[in-house]
Amino acid sequence: MTLLGVVTVIFFLLNKTPGDAAQMMLDQREDSEQLKNIRKKYGFDKPISTQYLYYLNDLSPVSIHSNDSDNYTFLDKKKYAAVRLLSIADKTVVLKLPYLRESYQKNGKKVSEIISETLPNTIILAVSAITIAIILGILFGILSAVYKDTLFDRIISIVSTLGMSVPSFFSAILFAWFFGFVLHKYTNLNMTGSLYEVDDFGEGSYIQWKNLILPAIVLGIRPLAVVIQLMRNSLLEVLNQDYIRTAKAKGLSMFTIIRKHALKNSMNPVVTAISGWFASLLAGAVFVEYIFNWNGLGKEIINALNMKDYPVILGASIIIATMFIIINIFVDVIYGWLDPRIRLK
Repeated sequence: MTLLGVVTVIFFLLNKTPGDAAQMMLDQREDSEQLKNIRKKYGFDKPISTQYLYYLNDLSPVSIHSNDSDNYTFLDKKKYAAVRLLSIADKTVVLKLPYLRESYQKNGKKVSEIISETLPNTIILAVSAITIAIILGILFGILSAVYKDTLFDRIISIVSTLGMSVPSFFSAILFAWFFGFVLHKYTNLNMTGSLYEVDDFGEGSYIQWKNLILPAIVLGIRPLAVVIQLMRNSLLEVLNQDYIRTAKAKGLSMFTIIRKHALKNSMNPVVTAISGWFASLLAGAVFVEYIFNWNGLGKEIINALNMKDYPVILGASIIIATMFIIINIFVDVIYGWLDPRIRLK
C-alpha cells in the first residue's frame, strides 16, 4: 500500500507540472505529425486516469496485455520478459518482472538499466556518509555525556546544532569551494568528480576514491549531528538508572560500565535515527550529488526533472520507497536484538 501511495501521488503530481513531455522529446524537430506519433506511442493521447492504469499494469507482476500491435498495451517481447498464463479474447495475462518503462530522453534506454548504473554509486555515498555519522556520532555522544556540562560538551552541542541547521546544498558548496579549491594544494581533493573517472588515454575508467571524501562528509553532517545529540541524551538517561549506580558502587570503571551495561541500553533511539537517516540519505543525496557532479541516482533525478523524463523520476521514486520499507523491516529486527521486551511473540 505504501508503494501504491507513492506511485499514485508522484504520477499525478508529475502530470500536473507545466510543459509537454512530448515536445521535450522532439526538441527543435517538432512538427504536428511527429508530435501526434509521439503522443500515441507513449500513451499521452489517453486520459490521465487511463495512463495511470497503464502504468500500474506495467508495474504489476501479473498484468494484462493486448494482442493488437496498434494498442498501447501490446505484448512486446522487447519490453517484457513475460511468461504467458492464459488468453482471454484478444487479451493475454502474463507473469513478468515489474516494468519501469523506458527513458523519454536517452534513446529508449530502459529505466531499470539507468537505475542499475546509478544506484550503486548512491548507495556507496549513503553508506559512507552514515558510517561517518555512526562512528563519530556515537563516539562524540558518549564523550559529551561523560563530560557533561564541561567546555567540551558545550562545544559539541554548538557544533551539532549548527550541523542540523545548515542545509546540505549550502554545506556542499562551501566544502567544495574551501577544500576542493582554496586548499586544493594541501588536500589534493577535487571540487567535483564521481567514483569512476575516464582515463585520459582512453583506456577505460578507473575508481577515484578521493572523490568520495567531500560528498560523504557533507551528506553525513546532519545525521552526525542528530546521532551525537540522541546518543548523549539517551546515555545520560541510562546512566541515571539504579543498576548503573550499583555498578559504580561495586567499583567498576566508567569505561566498563558504558561498554557492558549502558551502551546497548541507550542505542534504541540512535538506531531509530540511523535507520531513518540512511533511508533519507538515498533521497536527500540529490543536491549533494548534483553539486559534486557525483553520477548517482540523485543527479539522475535532477536531470530527469529538467527534461521531464517522467519514467526515470517514477522509477527512482519507487526504488527509494522500496528501500525505505526494507530498511524499516530490518530495523524492527535490530530492535528485537537490542531490547527483547519488544520482540513479537
